[in-house]
Amino acid sequence: MVQPHALTLGLLVALLSAALPYSLELTALRRLPARVVGVLQSLEPAAAGMAGLLLLHERLSTLQWLAVGLVTAASVGAVAVHTSGHARAQQGDDHR
Repeated sequence: MVQPHALTLGLLVALLSAALPYSLELTALRRLPARVVGVLQSLEPAAAGMAGLLLLHERLSTLQWLAVGLVTAASVGAVAVHTSGHARAQQGDDHR
């Protein structure tokens, strides 16, 4: 009933689609600041939308693209606020 080839292929797909990305995210959490990992993970919907469009020729609705744009804008905002706050903190240290 179950063919070994199909079972092997299913296990390979499971490994590449779930276990490998999860282990890479855990490795990133250990090596990168949590803020950077959070921003990168929040950009995953944009990457998935673009991959779907370019590789699979899938079309997202206007509302879905708006949602992707809002998540991306929030990521950019988080980086901009952190960067400007960090720069101000360093300027404050320079004046002491």
